[in-house]
Amino acid sequence: MHVGNLRTALYAYLLAKKDGGTFILRIEDTDRERYVEGAVDIIYNTLRKTGLIWDEGPDIGGDYGPYIQSERMGMFKDYALQLVEKGEAYYCFCDKDRLEELRKIQQASNIAPKYDGHCRHLTPEEIQEKLDAGVPYVIRQKMPLEGTTTFHDEVFGDITVENSTLDDQILIKTDGMPTYNFANVVDDHTMGITHVVRGNEYLSSAPKYNLLYKSFGWEPPVYIHCPPVMKTATEKLSKRNGDASFEDLIAKGYLTEAVVNYIALLGWSPKGEREIFTLQELCQEFDINGISKSPAIFDNQKLKAINGEYIRKMSIEQFQEMATPYIRQTCKKEDVDLRLLAEVLHPRCELFTDIPEQVDFIDALPEYDNAMYCHKKMKTNEENSLEALKEVLPVLEALDEWNMDSIHTALFDLIAKLEVKNGRILWPVRVATSGKQFTPGGGIEICALLGKEESLRRIRKGIEQLS
Repeated sequence: MHVGNLRTALYAYLLAKKDGGTFILRIEDTDRERYVEGAVDIIYNTLRKTGLIWDEGPDIGGDYGPYIQSERMGMFKDYALQLVEKGEAYYCFCDKDRLEELRKIQQASNIAPKYDGHCRHLTPEEIQEKLDAGVPYVIRQKMPLEGTTTFHDEVFGDITVENSTLDDQILIKTDGMPTYNFANVVDDHTMGITHVVRGNEYLSSAPKYNLLYKSFGWEPPVYIHCPPVMKTATEKLSKRNGDASFEDLIAKGYLTEAVVNYIALLGWSPKGEREIFTLQELCQEFDINGISKSPAIFDNQKLKAINGEYIRKMSIEQFQEMATPYIRQTCKKEDVDLRLLAEVLHPRCELFTDIPEQVDFIDALPEYDNAMYCHKKMKTNEENSLEALKEVLPVLEALDEWNMDSIHTALFDLIAKLEVKNGRILWPVRVATSGKQFTPGGGIEICALLGKEESLRRIRKGIEQLS
């Protein structure tokens, strides 16, 4: 389920729940050419997983079923024929070759592609003759040729378009199936839909919808068009890069609650500075007035930061349970203290999928370059790191108890004795014991995790390598 699609569902859910309304799930599957096996199950599973539970839908029913569009087929053509009778729609017998030729001519003349109304003025006799002969046809909406159409959107306000720019859109296709645009209007009316939330790519279709409502004499719903979700100001989210769907984000290690929280902020601003909300809190906070007109930029770093907030809210027991499978991808050591490792990782973890790379040094010390000992901020280089490790080794060898407290006391007593900055001792220990620049904890935590024998072995190796 695409991020933009999920956000639309979320906003519709929040709007309904805030105002005591009904959140409806309708499966729109009239375009059979684009039907994807298993897609409906993904919609069900994603909505359930994110907590967007519908009040009416295909699986639970309701007063306005069926809730699968392809099961509502019987009525769409009848409604289209009503418009034909009123003179608001007409039969079009143009074949693909003619329409393709028309499109080429318009493109060559830099004219926006649009049906030219060729069948718009056929006489009743000509129409009947073609119907009797079995000539394939579509039913098109007859747009007014003059004047303007104005519609109101809760985000974009009043929008007026010249009727002359509107295409005579197809309502019923040659196979008798309704187009998406027509089926939605009929379904929204017959199902009592009061508010429609959708992406702003449908803004250009809204005048056509309103003209259909007007032709039928129906009251149009309240429109809420949301801005698009983009990767950058000019680049769309890409399925190919794995950044477009809810499933992709979960596979990358993001928590469902964090994804929902972040998606709510994509194009909507709450009042105040607060950004972390449960779904229940979002229902209370949500306000259409907070929806922006500008495209929302999907910021992975912000999502990661929000995910980190949710991880840090977990109890250490919850975190350890969720983190252990990721730890075990690279750390197979039987006697590693998983509780201690979880305590070290917990305050520093933003993504569970980052864990394997963070702990891969525990089983075996990786090869590393001596340049890693050089750290400007810590004021360390190869020479003073060698001196530091030589000072550290006997101090740690002398420890009877081996735990975080004893290691911390021993090293900080040494720092005080040598009258040096903390980093002058702790950074070389960290490098020697992990072989990495970035680790979940510092030298003290690493030594506690590795145990005395392995820690001393690695420090000796560091001394040897630096020598």
